[in-house]
Parts: sequence; C-alpha cells; structure tokens
Amino acid sequence: MILRKSEERGLAKIDWLESRHTFSFGDFHDPNFMGFHNLRVINDDIIAPGKGFGAHPHRNMEIVTVILKGALKHQDSTGTESVIKAGQIQRMTAGAGIVHSEVNASDTEPVHLLQIWIEPNQRGLEPGYEERFVPKMGDGVIDIATPDGRDGSLKIHQDAVIKYGAIKEGEELSLAPNSGRSIWFHLISGQLNLSGDAVTQNLSSGDSFGIESGESIMMAAANEATFIMFELG
Repeated sequence: MILRKSEERGLAKIDWLESRHTFSFGDFHDPNFMGFHNLRVINDDIIAPGKGFGAHPHRNMEIVTVILKGALKHQDSTGTESVIKAGQIQRMTAGAGIVHSEVNASDTEPVHLLQIWIEPNQRGLEPGYEERFVPKMGDGVIDIATPDGRDGSLKIHQDAVIKYGAIKEGEELSLAPNSGRSIWFHLISGQLNLSGDAVTQNLSSGDSFGIESGESIMMAAANEATFIMFELG
C-alpha cells in the first residue's frame, strides 16, 4: 500500500488561496509522488470570496472538479459560462487546447473544491465541457465519472472510473482491485481505520492511499466519512 498523509502534501498558500497537493504540482515537487498511473493531480483548494484563477490555458488533460462547499464560476474559450455548486461536478477536456477561468461565485463565502487531473487516452482531442448534479452524493458509493458516461456520470477519455462515497459510523467497506487494475483512495472528511495485508493504519481527512491488484484493504468508519476513489487501468 502506498500511503499519503494529509500533512505531507504540498501546500501553496497566498492571501486568497490555500491549496494542498497530493502529487507534485506547480512549485511543489516530490519525486515519490508524481502521480499514480494515469491520475496526475488531486488538489484540495479553498478559494476566498470573490477571488480565483484568471484566464489560463490547459492542454491534453481531463480535468474534473468536485465542489464540496460553496460555488465556483467557470468561463472558457468554448463559450461555456456556468456556476457550479456543492453537489455538482464538472469535466473539462482540455484536449488540443482550452483557456478558462475559475472564480469564487460568492462575495461572502469561500468555495472548497477538489480538482482532479487525469491523463487522457489520446492527445489533441476536441476541447469539451460537461457538468452534472449528483442528487445521491453522500449516500453510499456512486460513479461520478466513467469512460462511457453510464448512469448519468461524467464521460472522461480514459480507462478510469471516479467514485464518490460515504460511510456511516461503524460501517465497513472492503477494497480489492480487479486483476490489472489499481485503486487510489482519498478521504475527504471523517476518520477510517484500515486493516489489510500486513498493514494497520488510521486515516483522517486529507489522507489517501493507493493499492494494486492482488492487494485488499478493509476499512471501518470511526465516524461518518466521505471519500473519492479512482479505479485505474
């Protein structure tokens, strides 16, 4: 098991932004955490009211944004303008090139989000945008992004499935990747007790871990916990 503790993540902090990086990003470089298979970025961002990222370019990346609290205003060079709120998710295919901005839509409340980058299965795709409201977010485990957009999930251009889930206090969840696949698990909130092949570990908010096929983990919730999980080919 590859363990990533919250306090070991990179930190970028300025007057309007607090961003924690699970993997190397921007000025933060950790040679042991450059990504996990085709998962390249998990940034945990808190943006101050009325502030945000001005217009900037991206290329050849699938970018998924999960709003945990507040609202984010998005504009991009495809002509898309949208405000996404807690309980909504967004997918932007940067492809051959896209320019976008992300600004807190509120002048009074911060916005808290996870931004995820996954390398696509081909380069030079036509840029695109998609968003979804997830009415059952926080109730069990659901697919929020898949290669085929099944069951109302976002469609991403990669052999990867992103799941969002919640575990109530005292509940258990077992993880065992199918042959040839891997799992990266990121705890958004709460506390979990892990047990597996020669490993016992307690997880708190912001902690994460990766496991490969052939490994298995049992998790028990010490209190109500929410998480995001990636099944990767």
